[in-house]
Amino acid sequence: GFLGLYRNYLNLLDYSERDTLTGLRNRKTFDENIGKILGNIARLGSDGSGQRRRPRDGYQHWLAVVDVDHFKRVNDQFGHLYGDEVLLLLARIMQESFRHQDRLFRFGGEEFVVLLPNINPDKYQKPLENLRQTIKSIPFRFRDARVEITISIGATLFRPGDHTTDVFERADKAVYFAKGNGRNQLHHHADLVAAGHLADDAKIGDMELF
Repeated sequence: GFLGLYRNYLNLLDYSERDTLTGLRNRKTFDENIGKILGNIARLGSDGSGQRRRPRDGYQHWLAVVDVDHFKRVNDQFGHLYGDEVLLLLARIMQESFRHQDRLFRFGGEEFVVLLPNINPDKYQKPLENLRQTIKSIPFRFRDARVEITISIGATLFRPGDHTTDVFERADKAVYFAKGNGRNQLHHHADLVAAGHLADDAKIGDMELF
């Protein structure tokens, strides 16, 4: 009887941490998960002498924001049930596209977040790009009309000293750039800064300190 009660308690905890439509983690659990990554970076980022160490084996942590393009148009033209179908399919494909240790969240509406911990910097882009191409290739049919659904993705690398808002805002700016420049794109925030499309937030912050 005690084990049964405990199992029900765990199920309730899991239910409170999951999005009711997609089954992905919800926004409530986002801060906790990203806080753990930032805490690990802070602990491993110094050898005790105040000197920063390079990530072990070159592995790094990434965050990506995934946004469905023209989602409001789908809801307005075909209804919210069709919009829910798009979100459900996207969630299922995301679960198939990423590693077991990656964390997937429905952040709200048509916006999703992916945490990619401990991944080689040369390999973070592949699952995100595969997700983008897979969604684009699916022949969605609503009321006998073929509709192309695409997603825009913005990604960023976790930096030592980051707060939760710092990481999310960089990825969000990258996805906003993608949506404002044709959609159906994947952009890395640092690449956009290097190309002069976005300001370097770190430098802006340093200047404000003085």
